[in-house]
Amino acid sequence: PQGPTMMSQGTTVMSQSTTVTVEQPPPPRDHLVWSLFTTVYGNFCCLGLLAFFFSVKSRDRKLLGDNSGALSYGSTAKCLNITALVIHIIIVIIVIIVVA
Repeated sequence: PQGPTMMSQGTTVMSQSTTVTVEQPPPPRDHLVWSLFTTVYGNFCCLGLLAFFFSVKSRDRKLLGDNSGALSYGSTAKCLNITALVIHIIIVIIVIIVVA
């Protein structure tokens, strides 16, 4: 803010400045670590490898500044990771039931 300014006829004018802060949305998540663990530990029908591939593409898009592309690839990687995780859990439950 600026102080008072004296005009030529003795009147005082107050001037103010306004600062507007625009917050950037958080960058889209690429789920790279999750995809890496899915690839190593639960790579059923190569879903983990596909998730890892889409995670790397999401990270590349994010570094290039293409947030919509990064969001798209990141959500695909997330869906593949969830699918691989659910299938892996079902297989583990079936193995436990068969062994018991």
